[in-house]
Amino acid sequence: MLSLQFACREKAQPIKTDSTIEIPPPVTIDSSKKEVLAKTRLKSFKNIADTTFVRLANYSDDFVYDMRYATENNFLKAQVYDCPECYTRVKTAKALIKANAEFMEMGYKIKFFDCYRPNSVQYKMWEIVPNPQYVANPVKGSIHNKGGAVDITLVDFDGNEVAMGTDFDFFGKRAHHDHLDLPEAVLKNRAILKSIMEKHGFWSIRTEWWHYNLSAGSNDQVADFKWECPED
Repeated sequence: MLSLQFACREKAQPIKTDSTIEIPPPVTIDSSKKEVLAKTRLKSFKNIADTTFVRLANYSDDFVYDMRYATENNFLKAQVYDCPECYTRVKTAKALIKANAEFMEMGYKIKFFDCYRPNSVQYKMWEIVPNPQYVANPVKGSIHNKGGAVDITLVDFDGNEVAMGTDFDFFGKRAHHDHLDLPEAVLKNRAILKSIMEKHGFWSIRTEWWHYNLSAGSNDQVADFKWECPED
């Protein structure tokens, strides 16, 4: 049975990283581990408003994706996206690219589980689990519906997820930031993720180590922009 106390809701407050956890400095990464990227195909943010919705993969090749709600591998046990895409507002994308550049200096990349979520999808989720402890009420919406929230983890340059103690969407105390009865490696990995994301304008919620909100996106409007899926 799920035991979540709070899930991706908007009223959560920032919390502090345990001061006893030491964040390791950037390390030199063997260049052979880095991918050769076709940067010429990427788009530019020039002359695009910060509130515009953009497909993140069009602006950076440095991210990894596992869009869980486009599959049945999620706590809903249902596919609610027609296809796996990661959209955010421009200001969120800019902050994510800057944060990811810093993670890459340490040998990591951001991996996404969820990004912008159309409000119509929020209604689908609410129909499956109509409980505000697990799903934000779509009448008000969540920061996911504003394009300012992401659910993420870190992977190494080979695509292997770093240990975070639980899977995405694990609704229990082991997923909480203030639950410290975890292996030291897990606490360090969570601290690395949290410290860099906060440095670039995001804040966390207490009960979900994977969830980050862009502070500058909190007051944006709930949206129902829908992306087009590629034809089969």
